[in-house]
Amino acid sequence: MARILLVSPAGLRSNATLPALDMLPHEVIPVVGADAALSFKGSIDLVVVDGRADLMPARTTCQLLVGAGQHRVLLVVPVVSLPVLTSGWGIDDFVVETATAAEMDARVRLLLEAAPASSSIVAGPLTIDDASYTVTASGRAIDLTYTEFELLKYMVSHEGRVLTREQLLSDVWGYDYYGGTRTVDVHIRRLRAKLGSRLEHYIQTVRNVGYRFSPDRAPDNGEGGNRG
Repeated sequence: MARILLVSPAGLRSNATLPALDMLPHEVIPVVGADAALSFKGSIDLVVVDGRADLMPARTTCQLLVGAGQHRVLLVVPVVSLPVLTSGWGIDDFVVETATAAEMDARVRLLLEAAPASSSIVAGPLTIDDASYTVTASGRAIDLTYTEFELLKYMVSHEGRVLTREQLLSDVWGYDYYGGTRTVDVHIRRLRAKLGSRLEHYIQTVRNVGYRFSPDRAPDNGEGGNRG
């Protein structure tokens, strides 16, 4: 069972219902207007916006909720309103007002089962935010170039795996890059320098092969430690 916030347009009664939703075993909490939805403090799994009576306020409500980024949003609309729906609404899904309880149940379950995509990768004290192209170490910002960022992100995404210089060149720089593998060594040295003495060992040299990112594994002498 999910907790669903049902948002009706301002001016309508707060106990407005959706028959198809009422037939499902969910806890439905009705509120009126975008302000009430945004200020709601309880735990919510999904927001359903009622656009049956007034589509423009519903659109504004959807955009505000999506901008807040806290919940998935399902919009209920009349069939005649389908042509005006665009990606600009920002909603996760929509359902027509004549939908059966079975269809409503399917839409709700799909949204609840879909895990929100995270734009951050965390490895030890490192946080890599792919959306903002920022890297922090224990809250300290690390200033990286675009290529350094992509290289670090790729290595962290393949944590524990030994990556050859050729593999890094093809996957980070691209197949159309004509530079030699020495380019990888130069960027690795720069990355280590920017990570600092406390974290530089996270990028380990595997002698005669390539590099490995492993925050939990101390370098051993047989692998060449941190030397490029």
